Amino acid sequence: MASATNEYPTKAYGATSPESGVGPMEITRRGLRDDDVLIDISHCGICHSDLHAARNDWGFTNYPIVPGHEIVGTVGAIGDGVTRHGVGDRVAIGCMVDSCLECRHCEQDLEQYCLDGGMTGTYNGVDRRDGTQTFGGYSQRIVAREEFVLKVPDAIPMAEAAPLLCAGITSYSPLRTWKVGKGSRVAVAGLGGLGHMGVKFAAAMGAEVTVLSRSESKRADAEALGAHDFLNTTDKAAMKAKSGAFDLVLNTIPVRHDVSPYLHLLKIDGVQVLVGMIDLVPEFHSRVLLGRKILTGSGIGGLAETQEMLDFCAEHSILPEIETIAMQEVEKAYDRMEASDVKYRFVIDMQSLRD
Repeated sequence: MASATNEYPTKAYGATSPESGVGPMEITRRGLRDDDVLIDISHCGICHSDLHAARNDWGFTNYPIVPGHEIVGTVGAIGDGVTRHGVGDRVAIGCMVDSCLECRHCEQDLEQYCLDGGMTGTYNGVDRRDGTQTFGGYSQRIVAREEFVLKVPDAIPMAEAAPLLCAGITSYSPLRTWKVGKGSRVAVAGLGGLGHMGVKFAAAMGAEVTVLSRSESKRADAEALGAHDFLNTTDKAAMKAKSGAFDLVLNTIPVRHDVSPYLHLLKIDGVQVLVGMIDLVPEFHSRVLLGRKILTGSGIGGLAETQEMLDFCAEHSILPEIETIAMQEVEKAYDRMEASDVKYRFVIDMQSLRD
């Protein structure tokens, strides 16, 4: 077994200031505690959150920062007390690497909503035991507590597995929470990294799926991804005709926008779930009040639900659409993400960092 006293010098890519961009650096991963797993990272997905955190768009980045919370790889070593994983296992880490595991939320498999200080983020977080900053998956390796390390089914290629750890579970969780299934009528607003997974998941669950977009060019893509219908949100007559038509609107749009038109599309007691990271102060009160509509948000899922999602993907052959890039291309990928020039998720091949 690995010794807890051995630290791991690690190549990484990160930012040192809002203006620095993301570039090469070296970090040190802690020596293994009894319950730790060392993962040699093979791939890491790129999330919009990575870009915002690296550039301090939200105002709470602590530098230096190493982004990345869609992490997959193989177990390289384990602590003396680890029982869940073995060397060579295919594993993954998502947006969190710790929580108290004792509060009522953690006991309900809702570790992402931990009541004792919140979950510990995979990057830009603070380790609960030693107070050091957490660094993410734009790196050769990572060390994490065994409970927060998930198993990647053999049926899922490693590159495609990476985006499931954020884009996948963020779309999957609300569909499960609001019991989407056969006969459900689901609309997915936005057809990006989260939206395209929402379409695939809802269709596999048996729902009738409609993509909502203001871009007519997305119609063919929506059909190819498994959607049953397409609604151009700039077509006022078509939007009016679908008033009250949906049980759930999965709103994945990642920029500030008016959510009111999507509330019109809901039936009584219908739900619009916001999963995009946006600033939200729209005028929607009367539409919620008079129509008995629900407007809510959802983050990632808990550990058990994330493992369920991975297994669901394996069972139903659901994979994200990805473009694989080298670590050295990450800044270019950020620019392309901002221009919506990716279908639908970038994934870093970490061999490029080793080379």
